[in-house]
Amino acid sequence: MTFATLALVIALGLCGPLLALRQSWHIPVILGELLAGIVFGTTGFGILHPADPIFTFLADMGFAVVMFVAGTHVPVRDPAVRSAVGKGAVRAVLVGLLAVAAGFGLARSFATGHGAIYAVLMASSSAALVLPIIDSVGVSGKPILALTAQVAIADTACVVALPLVIDPANAGRAALGAVAVAVVAATVLFLVLRKLELSGRRRRVHRLSEKRAFALELRVSLAVLFALCALATQTRVSIMLAGFAAGIAVAGIGEPRRVARQLFAINDGFLGPLFFVWLGARLNLREFGDHPRLIGLGLALGIGAVLVHLSTRVAGQPIAFGILAAAQIGVPVAAVTVGSQLHVLLPGEASAMMLGALCTIAAAALAASRIATRTAKSGAN
Repeated sequence: MTFATLALVIALGLCGPLLALRQSWHIPVILGELLAGIVFGTTGFGILHPADPIFTFLADMGFAVVMFVAGTHVPVRDPAVRSAVGKGAVRAVLVGLLAVAAGFGLARSFATGHGAIYAVLMASSSAALVLPIIDSVGVSGKPILALTAQVAIADTACVVALPLVIDPANAGRAALGAVAVAVVAATVLFLVLRKLELSGRRRRVHRLSEKRAFALELRVSLAVLFALCALATQTRVSIMLAGFAAGIAVAGIGEPRRVARQLFAINDGFLGPLFFVWLGARLNLREFGDHPRLIGLGLALGIGAVLVHLSTRVAGQPIAFGILAAAQIGVPVAAVTVGSQLHVLLPGEASAMMLGALCTIAAAALAASRIATRTAKSGAN
């Protein structure tokens, strides 16, 4: 990793906003970043070397911040969403049960033995992806509240479940580590933040930081985040869980807008694009040539995720909302990252997982366009 390489990575990150420029397409920014990494990485020209330890460490930092921001997107404080938790939970459970059957069916069909991983992938949703789409199409009401609750529940449950299913031989140790990170440490963090908020100390620090341009809240947030990542590393838990748990704890208090803007700058302007370019560079799509059947696996994972989410139609959810709930990115990215680090995935399987995630994003974009069109027509009438 040199300054020249870093400049190239940041420049490649601009492919994300360029591809997502047309708002009506609802294409997530990360898609362009992944594609740029694929073209310049292992699959393409080979200019980027994802095995470089400095590049990998920076990508790990980006992964932690990406999951932290995803956790802050979970609307745990919204009373309207909490009122829809029951309906959202029923739908999330229904999707999860069908995903288990579909996941093990796919694992048997493709002889991979990773049915539990596929089940978690197909059951997952992405709050960080779905909630901005909901905001962009400008819809509201009880169906949206139920959808938001469903996505938040599925996102949280699958993030917690993934480390347990991706390495079942060490599931007990992973469970203990998850408890230490996600329950004990995150709960302590929440209680400390809550006490500071109720005492008024957080607001006083905020005013001082804003007046003197100290960025104290951002510094503390990053210090706490990386401390949780250190704990996760010591307990052999993925930093994915550490980042997400820290984000949930902050969301429980209410993230100050100033900190949100600062995190946006760090995540979306530097570490996030770097991580997704690195991830794209790490994927080896040439393995599809040696294992073409895994293209079918990727398509099956994406289509399967959409189909199991469409089952919520029996619970009264509109079809377009069910497709939108199937959008996933955080859990597949975590599965690819952690699975590759633990060497538990088959050659080409990581690329198949990302192909499945891209299929759900494409379906969600189409569903969002349909919802936006209907909303515009109803507003005109």
